[in-house]
Formats: sequence, structure tokens, C-alpha cells
Amino acid sequence: MPTGAELFVGALKQLGIGEIFTLVGDHLNEVLMEASRAGLRIIDFRHESGVTHAADTWARLQRRPSVSLVTGGPGHTNSLTGLATANAACSPLIAVSGSRATTMADRQAFQDLDQVGMAKPAVKWAGQPPNAAQIPFYLGRAYAEATAGRMGTVHLTIPVDAFRTSTEAPARVPVPAANPVPGPDTRDVVKALEVLQAAERPVVIAGSGIWWAGAEAELHQFIEGTNLPVFTITMARGLIRDDHPLCMGYADPAMSKAVQRVYQETDVVLVLGKRIDYRLALGGARLFPPGLQFVQVDIHQQELGMNRRLDLGICADVKATLRTMLDELGGYTWPALPWLDRIRTLRAEWEATLARAGEDRGAPLHAAAVHAELRKSLPQGVLFSWDGADFGHWGRAIIPALMPGGWVRLGPLGTIGAALPNVIALQLANPGKPVALVTGDGSLGFYLAELDTMVRHSLPVVIIVGNDGAWGLERELQNEFFPDQPTVVCELRRTRYDIIMKGFGGEGENIETIDEIGPAVRRAFASGRPYLLNVNIRGARSPFTEWQIAGKK
Repeated sequence: MPTGAELFVGALKQLGIGEIFTLVGDHLNEVLMEASRAGLRIIDFRHESGVTHAADTWARLQRRPSVSLVTGGPGHTNSLTGLATANAACSPLIAVSGSRATTMADRQAFQDLDQVGMAKPAVKWAGQPPNAAQIPFYLGRAYAEATAGRMGTVHLTIPVDAFRTSTEAPARVPVPAANPVPGPDTRDVVKALEVLQAAERPVVIAGSGIWWAGAEAELHQFIEGTNLPVFTITMARGLIRDDHPLCMGYADPAMSKAVQRVYQETDVVLVLGKRIDYRLALGGARLFPPGLQFVQVDIHQQELGMNRRLDLGICADVKATLRTMLDELGGYTWPALPWLDRIRTLRAEWEATLARAGEDRGAPLHAAAVHAELRKSLPQGVLFSWDGADFGHWGRAIIPALMPGGWVRLGPLGTIGAALPNVIALQLANPGKPVALVTGDGSLGFYLAELDTMVRHSLPVVIIVGNDGAWGLERELQNEFFPDQPTVVCELRRTRYDIIMKGFGGEGENIETIDEIGPAVRRAFASGRPYLLNVNIRGARSPFTEWQIAGKK
């Protein structure tokens, strides 16, 4: 008779899941042993939140569900930040926590918590199989919930006795059928095309929905067939390269004053697979002019018109919508608008402003100068995991997105520190490709022990740390809004993180001058080992922080 652990592993294999992200714990030993015997890939971390962040990134990159497996009690509570982060990013993570035995519920047992109740507010769906026999059913149900409609994170608590117990009559795995793809009403598509063709200053904003739908080819064909300017954001970064003549770069106004001006001047916006959320100023007057026509395509009905009145909302799969648009175009190419030249001029002016900031070569280094040098020195095809920090925000403004799936961000929660476990998954998903983590010294501290994970799994990630000995972004905000007071709890030590990396078994260098960057970057990527560059910088407000300040005034 199979045990619950055997049923769990068998169900994963039946669902096409071959990896488990985990941290060992008492509730998991039976299932981990079975997973190892069955040949599943097991990637172990040093913190449960790191486990869930990495599994989240794996799901994003693979565009299918992944599994995190952590122990109960504090292991579960540690994982909750990763669950909430993944769900906000619409990532189909199946987050599994072990727990005390079923018979020990509500008896002050060791590590007894209402884990399902704690997870429910942070995920799309949560449940607990009542016994070993039901584990396959619950895993199949979790998979279906994670992938239905707009994808999201789900949670299962599985008691340790359910993993250990044998059963004669296991439930079947309800393997989900292919989700029906909701197509658009052709009349809406025709209307959308008419609105766009009549516009003088149209803009397309492409978001993660393009990535999840696998609609990159359709987006290329649509943009090239209509000669419309497109801005990309979230997981759509790199799907159309920033050097494509119709790609105008980052859709995030916090990264570019040019984007702010473009949005203020546009007369029609087509939003494809992107929430009209805080990144787009909730569609409000701070960013978009009155009288602007808004067209949004989203698979989630509740998003349409939530933060802004739409002139046309299309509730449909974005890939199916783009295909219908292409059918309606019938191979005809729209003439290019003078508006394209206006956008390119604004973009060139902004890039010139960034380049001037990068000419400051004094020490400690200006972040803009560091990223200007990095742009020249990084290998072709490098993939990025970006953390939150003024240092990283300068990089996101300066360095172009050129690779599909190569621009991993923190997600809507802005969970700083998560870029370190994220980059582990990014490298695992892209063996043999150059992968870089760009982070600040504050953010790096959250999951510092995952440097050990990187070394243990022989992952040659290059970590570039902008070290200004501070929570720099918050320091800049305090200096702006409380100019007559000293900053409060913003200062850190200028720790030598390169030495810490060496202590974990990797390699590292300390960088103090601009001329050291290029050679150090080349050595780091050539080493084939985890490598940390500790770059000494000074505080410098990024475009992101300037945008935040302007929004608070």
C-alpha cells in the first residue's frame, strides 16, 4: 500500500512537476526521502521565505506551477511573505507546508497553528487533505485552482501523519484539462482597431499577461503591422527588445521622465495584460491627460474599469485578442505616425540626461556611473534579477531589457531582498547563461545566507551590490520631507560583502574606482563561480525616488 508521501510524489510527477524547492524539517522527512528516491530535483534553501520566493520565480519563468515544501509552525509562517509576493504577481505557486499530526490538532501540540487560516488571505485558494488517501486529489485541485483564469498562488497544509500513513484506496489525481481560452468579441476588436487607427498619438503598454499567454510572437506581429509604439513592463520586459525600432522602453513612469511626458501627450492607450495599478498611477490625472481614450485587454473581468473608466474593456485572453486583431488587419500595414519621432526625441533627451549623470566618475561612485560602465562591460545575453534600491533603480533606467524572461522583478508587493532567492531560480532555469543580481546593501541582508545556497548548488551568479552603508532610498525620502532633522534608522555599516561571499565559499572583489568595474565584471563572469562585487557608492536619488517624492508632495 502506498504511503501519503508516495502519493504526493506520484501526483507531482503526474502533474508534470519535477522539482521541489524546500528547507528540511521534521514534518517533511518522509516526503523528501521519497522525492529523492523518485528522482525529483530537490533545491534546498536556508530560509523558508527564500524557498517560496525561488519557487515563485521558477513558476514565472516556466509559465507553469511550481512547488515549495516547508515544515510547519515557524517554517510555515516564514514562508508567508513569499506566498503573498507570488500571489500578487499572479504566479501559480503551489505552496505546501507540513504540520503536526492530524490527531494533535487543538491540543497545544508542538508547532500547532491554523496554517490554512493564516494562508487564506494571502493566496487564491487553500486547503488541507483530511487523510493520506486524499493527497492526490488535493494536489490536483491545487493545480487547477492555481492555473484557472488569472493564475495565482495556492496553499496546502499536509499533516505529518498523512505523509506517513499507508492507504488502500487512494483518490485519483484530477489532472486539469487544458483551460478554455476566452476569446474576444470580434465587434470589440474591430472597435479597438478603429480607435487606434483614428488616434494621432497612440501608445501600447504590454504587461505580464503577454508573457503568461505566450503571446510574444503575436505582439511582435501586431506592433509591426500597426506601427504603434509599445512600452513594456513586468514580465513583458525583453519580449520586444528595447532596441526594436517600435519599442520605446520601460513602461514604468518612475524610471523615465520621457515616459511621463509621453503619457501626458498621448490620446489613446491600449493596455495589454497589465493591471492599471500603482505603477500606472491608477490611471489618474497625475500621469494621463483628461480626454484620453483607454482600451484595456485583460483575462480577469474584475480588473476592467476598476481604477479608471474605460472607453473599451475586452475581457479575453490577450493572445487570442491579438490573433483576432491580426486577422482583422488582414496583412495590411498601417503607415507610421509622426508621433513616433516625437517619442524617440523625448527618449533620446532622457537618455542624454542619464548619460550626463553617468559622467560623474568621483569616489565613492555615483550609481549612474557604475551602471553606465556595467552596460559596456556585461556579457551579451545577460539575465537580470533586480532588487529594490536606489542603486538598482538607476540600473533599471540605464540598462536595456534585451532578453525574454531576463528581467525578473520583485512583483507588486515590492518585497525587497527577494531578488537573491529569485536569482537562484533564474540561474537554475538558465544553465550556462550569464545571470546577474543587482541589489543594494540593505536588500542583500534579508537573505544573506542564501549565498550559501548559491555556492552549494554551484550556481555562477554574479552579484553586484551597490554599497552606500544605508537604507539609501529611505534616507533620501527622510532628507526631503524632514530636512531639519537627522535621518532615523537609515544608516548601516559599509560591510565588506565580498569577504562574506568568500566565507561562504564563493569569490568576490571590493570596487572603489570606476576603472576597476570592467575588469572585475569580466573576471566575475569568466570564473564560473558565485561571485560578488562590492561596489562602494554614494547616496544619489534615482528617478524612482524622485517620482516617489513628487507623488507625495
